[in-house]
Amino acid sequence: MELVFATNNKHKVKEITDLLDDNFRILGLADLNITEDIPEEADTLEENALFKARFVHEKTGRNVFADDTGLEVTALGGAPGVYSARYAGENKSFDDNIEKLLREMKGANDRSARFRTVIALILDGTEYLFEGTVEGEILKERRGTGGFGYDPVFLATGYELTFAEIPLGEKNKISHRAKAMRQLLDFLNSGK
Repeated sequence: MELVFATNNKHKVKEITDLLDDNFRILGLADLNITEDIPEEADTLEENALFKARFVHEKTGRNVFADDTGLEVTALGGAPGVYSARYAGENKSFDDNIEKLLREMKGANDRSARFRTVIALILDGTEYLFEGTVEGEILKERRGTGGFGYDPVFLATGYELTFAEIPLGEKNKISHRAKAMRQLLDFLNSGK
């Protein structure tokens, strides 16, 4: 089965491709020469994921899935949440986002947080949603150089290494995106 993953983020495509068996072929937007940024202007992860999936489905007519992920920090009332990718501003980097997060959490005793991913699938014209979460905490400083986004400051519950320190194969066993993707794959493999 061929599916389009509505992203230009090569890190996300690699993470997802590593989870799949030979029954699936994933195409990123770059594979289809779609280079435009798809706006993420909704107030929820679900709405953003659906918007991106619908945008690519309308453009290509193919079966497509899209995700949206948020880091939800307890001490910040769930922020940055749906605004995680642009937390420090529209044209800011992952580093800028981490710096803002660490500044805003300075002195916070409760450092609990969770990553939450919602995947929207459009299969044969029908829409489906899948969700995965991973609980953890925000460290006071960065550790590791792997991964992307907030991975250098996120320590999953029960682990001693950040998402930026653990190998991709290990991250794919426990991550929010992997959990949502496994739900999607179980659904596809069930023949629904």
